[in-house]
Amino acid sequence: MSADAQHHLEIPIIDLDDLASHDARAVARAAEGLRTAFGHFGLVYVRGHRIDPGALDAFYDGFLGFTARSEAEKAALGGPGIWYQRGWTPPNTEKAVIAGGQPDFKECYFAAPEPLDPVARQQYPQIYAENVWPGGADGFREAYLALGHQLHEIGLQLLRGSALALGLEPYRFEQLVYGGPHVTRALRYLALDETQVGTGILWGEEHTDFNLLTLLPGGRFLDPSGQRAARPDGQCGLYLRTRPTEAHPHGEMVRGAAPEGCLVAQVGQQLEILTGGTFLATPHVIKAPLAAGWTRVATAHFIHVHGHQVLYPLEPFRSPETIAAYSPPVLAGTYGTKTLVDIGLAPQAALDMLGYRHYDRLEETRA
Repeated sequence: MSADAQHHLEIPIIDLDDLASHDARAVARAAEGLRTAFGHFGLVYVRGHRIDPGALDAFYDGFLGFTARSEAEKAALGGPGIWYQRGWTPPNTEKAVIAGGQPDFKECYFAAPEPLDPVARQQYPQIYAENVWPGGADGFREAYLALGHQLHEIGLQLLRGSALALGLEPYRFEQLVYGGPHVTRALRYLALDETQVGTGILWGEEHTDFNLLTLLPGGRFLDPSGQRAARPDGQCGLYLRTRPTEAHPHGEMVRGAAPEGCLVAQVGQQLEILTGGTFLATPHVIKAPLAAGWTRVATAHFIHVHGHQVLYPLEPFRSPETIAAYSPPVLAGTYGTKTLVDIGLAPQAALDMLGYRHYDRLEETRA
């Protein structure tokens, strides 16, 4: 591979200290990195985040303690009544929208680490649901909320940097998120048995996140004995699809392996819409190992636009092409509801909530 081709596939690394610097050159360097990373890859590596690896390990230990509980005990937390937006999501529940239809091979736990808008909680009770916690796991709750809050603050810094990279006022994206339905999700990807290895089963089918920005602090592989271990083979893990080009009309699949000490930030569909496609919602897939018995734990924090905000290209990004591509404008709360139906977490009946729902009052009046 030529040096130019290799550089083309190198995902930029930015430093949060550069974004916060008083040195204009450092800030410009970080902004250029975000412009390239989010524009071509939809993903950037971030150093200077100050997440303690030991605290992250302790959090994963607590989460694994929860996943070891009985299915009945786990199922009592969350469930379909709140569209699996808090508490436990069982395996084979969520599915990618346009992939092969295989439900994701994982179990999850959702919690909201940031304050929620009380009005939106009435309007979107499932998406803005209260947290639920397992009994006898106070340390797990505290570690969960602390990690989620730290990831959220990192995300806000990146949103400010993104606005700068695009020539917008510094808080243009950040002002859209306060009180939004942000969630932190802990995941455990399931072990494949000998009959499943090599059959095409994926830990997560190719998809794009529907939120604004996703933060990934790094996961842990566990060998068949349950001990933390290095990646079992060279092909498993996160892969992303780059922006299509004339040379590569389907994009290029690139391994998303963060350098030591870095976390990953990914563009979601909401940020792609707001930027009229200038930033790319990252198509990504999680490949399972080519060995039986291996699992992986990971965390993702999803920053969302507040449910009352309109998703539509911001004025600087409007053109006949982007207006056609991202029309009609839609409330973020409506967008979230529709997407949760599409991925199998909310029922089809949830779509009835998006229109006028009071025909029964007219029927009663007429009667």
